[in-house]
Amino acid sequence: MRRRRILQAAAAQFAVLAAAPASFAAGEPAARDIMERNFQASKIKSFRSDSTMLLVTGRDEKRERKTTTFVKLQPNGVDSKLLVKFHTPTDIKGTGFLQVEHIDGDDDQWIYLPALKKSRRLVANNKKDSFVGSDFSYGDISLPKVDLFNHTLLRSEVFDRQDCHVVESVPANDTVRANTGYGKKIAWIRKDTFIEAKVEYHDLSGRLLKTQATSNHKQVQADPPRWLALSREMVNHQTGHKTILRFDNVESGIDAPDEMFTIRYLERE
Repeated sequence: MRRRRILQAAAAQFAVLAAAPASFAAGEPAARDIMERNFQASKIKSFRSDSTMLLVTGRDEKRERKTTTFVKLQPNGVDSKLLVKFHTPTDIKGTGFLQVEHIDGDDDQWIYLPALKKSRRLVANNKKDSFVGSDFSYGDISLPKVDLFNHTLLRSEVFDRQDCHVVESVPANDTVRANTGYGKKIAWIRKDTFIEAKVEYHDLSGRLLKTQATSNHKQVQADPPRWLALSREMVNHQTGHKTILRFDNVESGIDAPDEMFTIRYLERE
């Protein structure tokens, strides 16, 4: 009787493994788990950075912008607050962007334009719009909530000498499609840090729209370990334009009071 029970249990376990996806049977994590770890990998408690944004046209004409970025993690350990202030060139000096994330609802986003002397609140549909004339959209500024997309683990692959999970993410519904402007994304997620090394963005008709490549990954927080890609390059394949974003002089663990992440502070010039 005992032998029969052992054989039955073994047969049942074999049936479960046979029915499981290949990635599960091979010991790979589930696609959603990979993207959840990717979402958490850059959730730094607080940091400040002087940043350079380089806009490059298809004719290799360049425009450089200088910014200061502040980020602070909210008490729930999931949502972040982000403030970006532009310093140069003159025509964009004083422009600011404020984002307050909400895991249980739409994020709050505001853009301050000095010429108008007031802030404008962005709505969910603005996420697909260009971030201050760059090739990043407002929705690209931070990683989206994991459950806004359905994720599929496609394969493992080496990119830039790093072992990566390759994950396809498709909007969970038509509202997400409309707000992001993406029909799908394919991300190369590093297996060691879970930072994205590369992301392909496809438009609503399925054509490749943009590719983002990240480099110079740096651990900026020890407990828990958190990482930041100090260089990001977003190429728009349909316009020939690209934007290079570099984080300089990153200082983590700074004192960032909540008052800094308010409209009143955003409008200070």
